[in-house]
Amino acid sequence: MNGTHPQHPSTPNRRDLLGAGLAGAATLGALGGAGGCAAPAPASDARRSLLRRGDTVLFQGDSITDAGRARDDGRANAQPALGGGYAWLAAAGLLTARPDDDLAVFNRGVSGNKVFQLAARWEPDALALRPDVLSVLIGVNDIWHGRNGSYDGTVEVYRRDYDALLARTRDALPEVRLVVCEPFVLRCGAVDDSWFPAFDGYRAAAREVATAHGATFVAFQAMFDEAVALAPPEHWAGDGVHPTAAGAALMAQTWLRAAGV
Repeated sequence: MNGTHPQHPSTPNRRDLLGAGLAGAATLGALGGAGGCAAPAPASDARRSLLRRGDTVLFQGDSITDAGRARDDGRANAQPALGGGYAWLAAAGLLTARPDDDLAVFNRGVSGNKVFQLAARWEPDALALRPDVLSVLIGVNDIWHGRNGSYDGTVEVYRRDYDALLARTRDALPEVRLVVCEPFVLRCGAVDDSWFPAFDGYRAAAREVATAHGATFVAFQAMFDEAVALAPPEHWAGDGVHPTAAGAALMAQTWLRAAGV
C-alpha cells in the first residue's frame, strides 16, 4: 500500500486477507496483480475438487468472461482462445495444478450478453462442447442495460431465464458439474449508489438458482467487498464492472478455491 491509503489498525492486511480465503491457489500467486503469495489449498480442498482426469471445462458469460478472446480460435487451453481475463488465469491455474490430468479448458463468453442471449447460443456454445464442468458468470448486463434503456428485463425475468437455462443444461447433460458465479459491481466508474439495492436482487437470484440446481457458488461480490479494504475499487475494476488485471487474478484465485483446486 502507498502512503495515500493508510491502513487502519483494525483492517486486515493484504497477506491476512488473501491467506484467509480470497486466494487459495498457490499456482496463481505470481500471475496477477493482487499481491502476496497465496497459501496452497488444504488437503480437504483437493479431496472435494470438482475436477477429474480428462475433464472438459467451459467458462461462459458476458464481457467479463470474454475478455477479448479470439472468437475464431476454438482450441482448448490456448491463451488467445481463453482471452485475457479471469477465465484464462483460472485455466492457467488448472493446467499448472493438474498437469497430468489431460484437462481441456474453453471460453465461450460473449461481450454484452444477458441470460436470454446465452440461451439463444447455448446449443453450439455450451451443450455441443459437452463440458464436464460448466461455469457461468452472467447478470451485470441484465441490470446495466435496463438502466441505460436498451433492455426492459427485470430481476424476475433474470431469475426465470437463468433457472430455465440451467434446467435445460441438466436435461441435456445430467452429469455436468455446474458452477454459478455471483455477479458483481464495485462503486466506481459507471457504478454509483443508485444501482442499489436493485443489484443485490440479482446477486440473490443467482445464489437461489445455484442452490436449486446443485451448483457450486462463487461469491465474487463478497470477495470484492473484502478486497476494497486493501485497495480502492478502481484497483480491482476501473469502470466498476470490468476487472483490472488485479481484479481478474483475484477472481481466478477465488474460482479455483471454490472448485477445490
